[in-house]
Amino acid sequence: MNTLASPAPRFTHPTDALRSIAQDMLDYAKQRGASAASVDVSEGFGQSVTVRHGAVETIEYNRDKGLAVTIYIGQQRGNASTSDFSPGAMRDTVDAALSIARYTAKDDCSGLPDADMLAHNCKDMDLYHPWHLPVDAAISLAQQCEQAALDTDPRIGNSEGATVNLHEAQFVSANSLGFIGGFPSSRHSLSCAVIAGQDDAMERDYWYAVARDSAELPGAQQIGRIAAERTVRRLNARQISTMQVPVLFEAPIASSLLGSFVNAVSGGNLYRKSSFLLDQLDKPVFSDHINITDVPDIPKGLASSPFDNEGVQTRRRVIVENGVLRGYFLGSYSARKLGLRSTGNAGGNHNLILQSGSLDFKGLLKSMTRGLLVTELLGQGINPVTGDYSRGAAGFWVEDGEIQYPVQEITIAGNLKDMFRNISAVGNDVLVQGSRQCGSILVEGMTVAGS
Repeated sequence: MNTLASPAPRFTHPTDALRSIAQDMLDYAKQRGASAASVDVSEGFGQSVTVRHGAVETIEYNRDKGLAVTIYIGQQRGNASTSDFSPGAMRDTVDAALSIARYTAKDDCSGLPDADMLAHNCKDMDLYHPWHLPVDAAISLAQQCEQAALDTDPRIGNSEGATVNLHEAQFVSANSLGFIGGFPSSRHSLSCAVIAGQDDAMERDYWYAVARDSAELPGAQQIGRIAAERTVRRLNARQISTMQVPVLFEAPIASSLLGSFVNAVSGGNLYRKSSFLLDQLDKPVFSDHINITDVPDIPKGLASSPFDNEGVQTRRRVIVENGVLRGYFLGSYSARKLGLRSTGNAGGNHNLILQSGSLDFKGLLKSMTRGLLVTELLGQGINPVTGDYSRGAAGFWVEDGEIQYPVQEITIAGNLKDMFRNISAVGNDVLVQGSRQCGSILVEGMTVAGS
């Protein structure tokens, strides 16, 4: 398989050294009696700078490395890990995993992935973009970000700071079926959080951006300005009475609905029968205009990868087609439990994309006419077995398609099965801040509990 070359100065070990470590561990495991084995070897480093009120609050720099081995003796399995790359420590780690395997119960679903599903000759997805950012430059960037927020509105009277993060890592995965591959990757971010006050009221909000390539991050001043604007607009929030109305989930939090969906159709919850979407394959679970795809090969994608955590080849898949559930998220173990094959999702979804509709954010507000715009969710009130949904929220009341005033101290409630079917529109205001990408989502007929 093709492996990207990593620049030696950025990492302690060249890629070939990681590959050699992985192969040595596999060879030793075989010598010691393992019937099969897999190894992951990784290293990475990060730099984080936080500025508050113009002064440096923290500067953090970290380097880490680790290796993990999974040993199989027939259908018995053992795991062990270490951060020591010395030959003696590597052998001790393999021996520890072997010892654990000998004492575990047999599991007929345990084992490596099917050999015909492993990835080979994978393409470069352009996931590694080193950010050569000296600490002084990082401090200056954070200062610009925070100052832009403070200058946006006189009601911004305090700051929780602005932070610049860079992270770079590389890894190699290998198993005794002959798979070996890995690549370097990067993930950089810029964030700002501020506090606004008016009379006795105080509100906090934040904004951030993340990208593989620092050149694709918005400007520091833009991040600060958005953080300030989002904070100020929350001042003088009111409570509202209990009612049933449409709820518009703003794009930054709408992706949480996709997260609940992924959990419900992931192998672990399905074979344990702890999902509200049991036995729903090829059945309608969303509105008929909803289409969701899992796309692992987007260049620079935050969740792109040529193979999953087991080395299984990834591929584009339609998960929901015109509201109908067409696929699960399965690794090898959960797939065998269900009598199926891996979908290349050991480790979770890749870039999960909810197809956008034709309306922008303002168009969604006009479509809703009257209801609640939710911009913040609080708590974890979701029952994964029944789908019952109840979470604290804050946002804005909408009348005649226009935002009227901020609201707080409310709870929104429903059931995810009904909420998915009652999605009336998905906006084209797509925000990419993680692995799940969507615009704002309008759900009809939710209960809003207020005063």
